[in-house]
Amino acid sequence: MPLPAHSFARLLRRFCRNRRGVTAVEFAMVAPLFFGLLFAIIEVAMIFFASQVLETVTQDSSRFIMTGQAQGANYTQQQFKDFVCARVSALFDCTNGVYVDVRSYPSATGFSSVNITPITDPTQVKWCPGKDGDVVVVRLFYQWPLFVTKVFSSANLANGKRLLIATATFKNEPAGTAGATCS
Repeated sequence: MPLPAHSFARLLRRFCRNRRGVTAVEFAMVAPLFFGLLFAIIEVAMIFFASQVLETVTQDSSRFIMTGQAQGANYTQQQFKDFVCARVSALFDCTNGVYVDVRSYPSATGFSSVNITPITDPTQVKWCPGKDGDVVVVRLFYQWPLFVTKVFSSANLANGKRLLIATATFKNEPAGTAGATCS
């Protein structure tokens, strides 16, 4: 049986005057934005932290090439990647995400001939640690997965991930090594 019009109006006035639960309703309206912003801040902080870790690992691992130890031990690209991955295994998925690109340039041309365009295709990476006195560029790439900040367009790859790049450029020390073969 339907309510008479006067009792429905009375019920509506009583509902409008009642202020219990207003805070819960307001929080329900603001909570998604608040938590979205909170998680976005945490994700951006993780990206910066991961980027710094990748930079540090690149600097530390490139010393292995700069001093001629990688060339003397005839390291392959996979062995050097394993050397790098031993230092970042807790933070990165090394087997599927870290790419190592090492290129050398003749010392006669100096640093002006260095080309450091980003690589997003893992098939483009090279392994050429060079010989004594060569200019070497060591780059590590990692495709960082995004969750919250994907909504805010912080991805710089087509697959919705953020490409982190760390670079070390140096001149090989004279270590008496002939240099490794390039691949």
